[in-house]
Amino acid sequence: MRVDGKIDYVELPGVDLPATKGFYARAFGWTFTDYGPSYTAFDNGGLDGGFNADPEDRAAAPLVILFATDLEAMEARVKAAGGSVTRPIYSFPGGRRFHFRDPSGNELAVFSEA
Repeated sequence: MRVDGKIDYVELPGVDLPATKGFYARAFGWTFTDYGPSYTAFDNGGLDGGFNADPEDRAAAPLVILFATDLEAMEARVKAAGGSVTRPIYSFPGGRRFHFRDPSGNELAVFSEA
């Protein structure tokens, strides 16, 4: 159900759509709907969000964070799919996470609860 004032959609830059779609399909099982040659929408994602005010830890751009029950297994899937880990698994007060770049250069993170 769509609600006024709630985040409804996340749009990321896509430099190479075939490589980007292949990465997210292999790493996370996402599916896609193409809307012409230069736009694709992804399915299979829920959405929550937050703001990081830590000047030593916050991302320079919006950071999309995905969930994983087994963080080590997901990190292996990201690497096998062609992602580049930019920050290895680390702990924080709510759990653990790692950051990676997709084939288009977008930085995302994956977390698991404490």
